[in-house]
Order: sequence, then C-alpha cells, then structure tokens
Amino acid sequence: MEKSIHYPWFKREDIDGFFALFQNNLANFVLIAVAMIGMGYPSEIVYGQVIPGAAVAVLIGNIYYAYSANRLAQKEQRTDVTALAYGISTPVMFIYLFGVLGPALALTDDPYVAWRIGVAACIFGGAVEATGSILGNWIRKILPRAAMLGALAGVAFSFIGAELFFNTFEMPIVGMLVLAIIIIGLIAKKSMPFRIPASLFAIIIGTFLAYSLGQSDMSQLSGGLSTVGFYPFLPSLGFIEGFSYLFGPMVNILAILIPISIYNFIETMNNVEAMTAAGDDYSVSECQLVDGIGTMIGGVFGGVFPTTVYIASVGSKWMNAGRGYSVLNGAVFMLASLFGIVAAMSEIIPLPVIAPILVFVGISMVSQAFSSVPQKHFPAVVIAMFPYLANYIMTRFNNVAPEAVADLSPAVVPLGEGAMFAGIIWGAMTVYIIDNDYKKATITALVASGLAMFGFMHAPNLGFMHDFQYPVGYLLVAGCFYAYSLADAKALSKEKDPAVDPVPEVSVD
Repeated sequence: MEKSIHYPWFKREDIDGFFALFQNNLANFVLIAVAMIGMGYPSEIVYGQVIPGAAVAVLIGNIYYAYSANRLAQKEQRTDVTALAYGISTPVMFIYLFGVLGPALALTDDPYVAWRIGVAACIFGGAVEATGSILGNWIRKILPRAAMLGALAGVAFSFIGAELFFNTFEMPIVGMLVLAIIIIGLIAKKSMPFRIPASLFAIIIGTFLAYSLGQSDMSQLSGGLSTVGFYPFLPSLGFIEGFSYLFGPMVNILAILIPISIYNFIETMNNVEAMTAAGDDYSVSECQLVDGIGTMIGGVFGGVFPTTVYIASVGSKWMNAGRGYSVLNGAVFMLASLFGIVAAMSEIIPLPVIAPILVFVGISMVSQAFSSVPQKHFPAVVIAMFPYLANYIMTRFNNVAPEAVADLSPAVVPLGEGAMFAGIIWGAMTVYIIDNDYKKATITALVASGLAMFGFMHAPNLGFMHDFQYPVGYLLVAGCFYAYSLADAKALSKEKDPAVDPVPEVSVD
C-alpha cells in the first residue's frame, strides 16, 4: 500500500495563481452585472439571484477540482500537481447575455420571466455539458470545427468585439488609454508595473482616470457602496416556468444553446488535454461531467451562465500553483457575492473601462477561430460569421428603425433569424466543398432545407413554410452539390479507366 504524501492546502505560489484566476472571474462577474442591468434586469435579480447562483457554481467546481488535484497527487506520489482553474467561460457568457437573456426579455417584457428562461437555458446547457462526457468525440466528428468556431466568431466580432469597441469610445480619453494597456498587456504580452495582471491594472488606471476627469459622477461611488449588503444563496424552482418557454415560444433559442453548449464542453476537453500535456493528467470525461453538474446546481440557485475548465489552468501550472489558489478563488467569490462586493464594483467601475477587456475577448475568439483550423478552411470561417452580423443589425436596429434596416437590405432580418444555424450550415457546406466531400455537403443542404421549412432559421418563429423561398433555395443547393458530385465522380472514373487513357508513344531508334 502506497504511503500518503503531504500535499499542502496552500503555498506561496498559490497567491499568484489566485490573482490570475481572480481577475478573470472578477471581470466576468462585473460584466454580467453591468450588461444585465443595462438590458433592463432589476438589481434584485442580478445581485440577489444571478451573481449568487454563479458564485455557488464557481465554489462547487473549485472545491471539487482541489479535491481532484489531491487525488492525483496521492495517486502519482508527487506534490507539484496543479488544480484545474474553473469559472464562467467568457465567450459562452456573452452568448447567453445577448443570445438568450436579451431575446427572452424582448419576448416577455418581464425581467422575472426572462430570468427564469435564462435559468432554464443554463440548466439545459449544463445537461448538454454533462452529456458531452459521453457524446463529445462523436459531435466533434460531425461538426466541422471551422463551421462551429466561425459561427461563434460571428458573435464575437459583432456583439462582443464591435459593440464593446463602440462602448470603449464613449469616454475617449479613458477608453483609449485602457484599450492601449490591454493591447500592450494581453495582446503583446508585456509586463505591467509591479507585475499586476494587465486587466486589473487597466481597470485601476481607467477607473481612477474616469473619476479624476469628472467623466464618472462621484455619486456612483456612494451608489456602489449602497449595494453592499447581504445576498443569501436561495434555491429557486423558477426554471420550471422557464422550460415552458424554452420548449415553447422560445424554442428557436435551442439553435444557439446546443452549439454553444457543445463549444463549452469542447473547451473543457481542450483545456484538460492541455493540462495533460503540461504534466497533470486529469480525466476529460470526468471534468465535462463536473462542469455540467456545477452549471446545473448554479442554475437551481438562480445562475444563468455555464461554467467550464479555464485555459488559465496551464498558466497556473507554469506559476507552480497547487490547489490552494482554487479553493481561495471559490471562497472569495462566495463572500464577494454574499455581501454585495461584486454589486458595488459593478456600480463603481464605468463600462468604458471594462469594455476594452471584452474587446480583447472578441479579438481572441475571432483569432482563435482562424488559428484552430487549416488555412484552406479560412473561407468557411468567414462565411459562417456573416449571419451573426445580420443578427446584430436586426437585434439592435430593427425595432427602432425597421425602414432603415430594410433599406440596407430586406435580407438582413431573415438571415439574422436563426443565425447560429445559418452560420454553421454555410460554414459546414463550405468546408465539405473545399474538402471535395460533396455527399456531406448535399446532406447538409438538405438538413438546412428542413430547418428553414419548419422555421428554425430564416423565420421569426417555428411554423411550417414561413417563406418557401429558403427551403426551396436549399433544395436547389443540394441538387447543385449532388449533380456536381456525379460529374466529379464520372471525371474521376475516366481518369482511372485505362481504356480511355491515351496510348503512350513509343519511340523507335
């Protein structure tokens, strides 16, 4: 029987690991609060339900991964094991903000019902994450990476990168300086003074400058401090009503939830595999299951955002962190949400200070989409991005200026409806054509025709044949692909048939 080794709960290197993970989670929590309140959700939902629910999920996941690190340390009889970093995935967070919570509020005009829809979507996403432990590899095989990442890059470019870029310039002096710091620290990867994490340094400098120049009112400080209080973790059954909407009037949102949930468990899979390469071999399927369960528990307590293993895990490994940083991160966010500290920070920090950090996230997602696929698939990534540009224009302007949107193009609205499906479909077909796989391209076009026929895309809601032109158009596309596959196969058979090969000339000396 192997002797149990002493694997410390905390060591000095855990301090660095904690601050690196803390600033990432802090930025997400503050952005959640700022974005949801800006949409029209009341503070009692944001600070009383959503933030505590997210904190519960983060706490549960961090404790489990600390336990998992100790188990690995004992198994391999070494003390240099690093726990996995865990929290809310930033790309997924933005998809839920603008793809779920925004449309839910627009449909119901009731923030409480919309929040319950968000909770149901979160629990659904957690279930997909957990299922990923069984189906993950199969789904990776049937969905071309360029198609899925391209569709997500469309969200990143429009709703995250572009919109937050606009917000950055709402305070030009402050926003431009913060953006410059982000470019230096996060894109060029240069060290900040005193080795402060770049995003934290940018927030400190930007907030100080905003108040010093009078571009933020000092009343925001008192308003932020007034939110400090006690926000207990309370379970809720609101998700039951949410599911009645999710599989009823808002069933179209499944077109967003399914691919983003797939993306989430693939992100976990990739990050766990990266840790294996760094020396700590955790079980991918176990982590996907834990992430899904953590997300669902967070939903029961009011959370609306899925969680995942972070790519920052490898960074913590490089810092020689152990398991203490993980436990400390979960505990700090539990206390911060319990006593309203996150609420205070979201009120005090101006949006143009936070926005450049998310501009970087948008840049990263778009860049990642291209760097993760072969160069020949770049056109597929680009074409998969376009539907969400239409969705952005439709979402932001169609309700206030429908004539202007129609003047831009009458196709903006139908292309923006079911944009995630449209992006994946066109990205996938492009990949298959590039790879000379006309059979899969034909099948994809037929699937697209069915989706359009029943209103999953190019239609405002589910229903049969909202606009016949789209299903018929995809049928013609399928016919085109099929015809070309026959012609291509015929040409290939001629090339291989020796009977049609020209007789080589024989020279006679």
